[in-house]
Amino acid sequence: MGFLDLIKKSVVAEFSNSLSTVDVFFSLLIAFLAAIIIITIYKKTYTGVSYTKSFALSIVLLAMVTSLVIRTINSNLALSLGMVGALSIVRFRTAVKDPVDTIFMFWAITAGIMAGAGLYLITLIATLILGILYVVSYTTTFKASKKYLLVIKATKEAAPAIIKIMGKKKKCVLKTESYKKNKAELTFELASRGTTEDIMKLQSMEEIESLHLINID
Repeated sequence: MGFLDLIKKSVVAEFSNSLSTVDVFFSLLIAFLAAIIIITIYKKTYTGVSYTKSFALSIVLLAMVTSLVIRTINSNLALSLGMVGALSIVRFRTAVKDPVDTIFMFWAITAGIMAGAGLYLITLIATLILGILYVVSYTTTFKASKKYLLVIKATKEAAPAIIKIMGKKKKCVLKTESYKKNKAELTFELASRGTTEDIMKLQSMEEIESLHLINID
C-alpha cells in the first residue's frame, strides 16, 4: 500500500460514522438548551434601545443549524464536501450594530459546533461557565463605568446658577454650553446615575424648561 493510499484510508476513516436519528436529536436538543442559556444572558445584560425577539430567535436557530451541519460533516465525506460548497456561496449582508451581538452569535455557533460534535455535557458546562463569567464581568466593570449625559434647557440668565450647582456634584463635568437669543442648552457628563436624584430636583426651577438624561455607554 502506497503513501497516498494510506492518507486516503485515514481520511475516509474519519468520516465513517453513521448518521443516526438519536445523535441528531441529542445534538439539536443540547444546542437548543445552550441557545436558551445564551439568549437569557443576552436579555439580562442587553443595554440597547429596544430588545428584539428576532435576534433571540436567530441565536436559537443558529446554534441548532450549526449542530446539524457539524453532525452531517462528521458522518459522510461526500456530504461534508457538498456542504462546504453550498455554504461558500452564502452571503450575509445584515449589518450588526453592536459588536456584542456579534460575540453572542459566535458563542451560539461555537455551542452548535460542540453539540454537533457530540460533546453534550461539555457544551452545557462550557456555556454555563462562559455565561457566569460574562455576567460577573458585566456587573463589575460595565455598570461601574457607565456614563450619562444630562442635557438641560433653560433661560440664558439661569445658566450661571445651574453651572454653579452642577459644579458641586461629584464626577460631573460640563461638556458643552450653547446660547441662542434668551435660551441656553447645557450638557453635563455624569459618571453614575446615583447623582441624578438630586439633579432631577432642578426641575422645580421655573427657569428650566427640560432635563434629558442620556445613557452614552
